[in-house]
Parts: sequence; structure tokens; C-alpha cells
Amino acid sequence: MEFETVGIFGIVIGVIARFWPVWLALGIILALSLRYKKMLGLYGHLFDTGVGIAGLMICLFWLFTAIFADVIAPFDPLQQVAILKNAVPGTVDPGSGLPFLFGGDRLARDVFSRMVFGSQIVLVIAPAATMFALMVGTTLGLPAGYYGGRIDNFLSFLANLVLAFPVILLFYLLVTPGIRETAIPQWLAGIFFIFPVIFFGTLFYTRFKSRPGLLAAQLAITALIGGWVYIGLVFNKDPLGIISIRPNELNIFVAVVFASSPGVFRIVRGLTMDIKTRDYVAAAQTRGENPWYIMLWEVLPNARGPLIVDACLRIGYTTILLGTLGYFGLGLAPESPDWGTGIKESSRLLRAYIHPALPPVFALMSFVLGLNLLADALREQSLKD
Repeated sequence: MEFETVGIFGIVIGVIARFWPVWLALGIILALSLRYKKMLGLYGHLFDTGVGIAGLMICLFWLFTAIFADVIAPFDPLQQVAILKNAVPGTVDPGSGLPFLFGGDRLARDVFSRMVFGSQIVLVIAPAATMFALMVGTTLGLPAGYYGGRIDNFLSFLANLVLAFPVILLFYLLVTPGIRETAIPQWLAGIFFIFPVIFFGTLFYTRFKSRPGLLAAQLAITALIGGWVYIGLVFNKDPLGIISIRPNELNIFVAVVFASSPGVFRIVRGLTMDIKTRDYVAAAQTRGENPWYIMLWEVLPNARGPLIVDACLRIGYTTILLGTLGYFGLGLAPESPDWGTGIKESSRLLRAYIHPALPPVFALMSFVLGLNLLADALREQSLKD
């Protein structure tokens, strides 16, 4: 059966046109950033180098793709058009008149739409899980590096214990269906997800304890927002229905935090041991400042450069891990449009049909490349600072 198709030129124009909200958003961000870059601190300095601009634009491209996925994608990522099974790129759907820009997969779904919606999964799980790992590692790494002694020995032993376990095997164990059916992921989530509340509560208390009114308001907001997120993520019972996470996604989330926290801990611990010997820390100790005040308001701000660079690299690493898990059919649902699952599904018929595999591969590669370029630019800037 013959179908109407658009040529390579039509495919290119069609893809560019579908991404119009992304181009508009990137143009606005770029114009405003260049206009006010002297007022934007570290972010503004990224526009001083081509590497920084390239890395930031690639990351923002996928961020806006995830935000505007419903507008960009012409089809539902799960919608099947049976007659377009393994359709070549540019094949027009007889029903809607819209082309399958990147063709159809073996289940007759639009590859382009699945690539676009796959960005939502990656850009929700990878950065969010990395931020939680950053919270856990920072909260434990600061006292370990500052106090030393038994606290350092105990926390370092736990971190080394996790790091001694092969990461891929650790992920494999944590995301298997057998573990998912137990209470282990929920218990781990209950422990890990309380750390941001502890971190911000301590941060505000050490800074504003001499101003009770302001402190009470900040602690109340921290408890309210933290409790809301905690209930939504751990128990999946957000009363507003905004924050929700499925059991298979919770497994992955917990696995990323569990595996990444020890690495962040060691970085924060090493930075704290170095920074605590500086003169400004000694001056704060002479003023009689609380140790946690010194850790959070003297040590941590001066360790932000390496931590930001590590966070960018860690998000990229987590993205690759998500793709690996998806390729092996672990964690996310089999029909998920995430990039790893897309690569897995298309690899089964790779010798006959190569076009379904290329978009998710390119998406995964480009996003990780953007994060690496961004990390390089941030590293250069941190060395200057």
C-alpha cells in the first residue's frame, strides 16, 4: 500500500516548524541574558565563551522541549496507527494528514512525538534526583569534613560501603520488580526526601534565629512546602494532585539518590576540610558563630563552584543510566517514551529499519553533550573565581 510522503526538505522544515515555541523561548532568553549578563553573576559569565553558550543553549533547548511537548508533538506518544508500522520518515498519516516526521516504530507510533515526550521523563527524573542527592550528600558531608573524628569515620564508612558496590549492579537490584513490590523503596524515599527539609530548616535557623518573626515564617513555609512534596513523593497522596510519582519511577528516583549521594558526600567533605582552614572561617569562629552557621554560610558558598560543576556532570551521568535502564527494560513501563526504551524498542529491528533508533540516540547524546559543555564552562569560571 502506497502512502503520501514528504521529501527530506519537507521533513527538515517540518521539524523546525514544530519546535517554534522552543525557538521563541530560546530567543527571548538569549536576548535578555546578553542584555543583562553583567548583572547575572555566574550565569552571565557563561555567555563570555562559545562553550558556555553552546552548552546552555543545548540544555535549554531540551528543557523547553519538555515544557512545550504537548504543543510540539503532533501525535500522542502512545497512539498507534496500525497501517504506519515501521513507516519511513515523512510518511503522511491518512487520517490526520500530518506526517510522521521521523517515521513510525514497530508498534506504529510516531517516533518524533515519542522523542519529544521522552524529554519530559529525562528532565524530570535526572535533575530532580540529582538535586536530592546533592541535598543528602551536602547535609552529611559538611559535618563530616568540619568536625572530623568519629562523625567523619562513621559517615565515610557508610559512603565507602555504598561506593564499593558496582553501580550498574546496584541500580539493577534497586529497580527490579521484586524490590519494587516491597516497602524498601518507600522506606528509602522516606529517609532521603526528609533531607531537603532538614537542610533548609537548618539554613534558615542559623541565619535568622535572632529575628524570631522572620524565622517563624520561613520555617513554616519550609515545613509546608517540604511536607507537601514529601507526602506527594513518598506516599503519592498529594491532596492537590500536583505531585505524584508511580512506583516504578520511585524505584529509579531512590536508586539514583542512593547511588549518587556518597559521591557528593566525598566531594563536600573534601572541600569542607580545605575551606575550614581559611582565614574567614577562623574569623567567624572568633566571632562565636555556631558551627552549622559556619558550615552553611561560610563554607558552602565558597564550595559552590565545584558542586555546580559536579551537579551538571552528575545529571548527564544519571541521564545515561536512565537510558541504560530503559534499554534493559528496567524501571519505567515498557510503553514509556523515554529515550532508553525507544532505543531498546528500535534495536530489535535495527538491520531492517534504522530510522526509529536515530532520534532517541541523538536526543540522549546531545543532552549529555550540552551538560558536559556547560560543566566545562562552569569549571573554567570557578577556576577564575
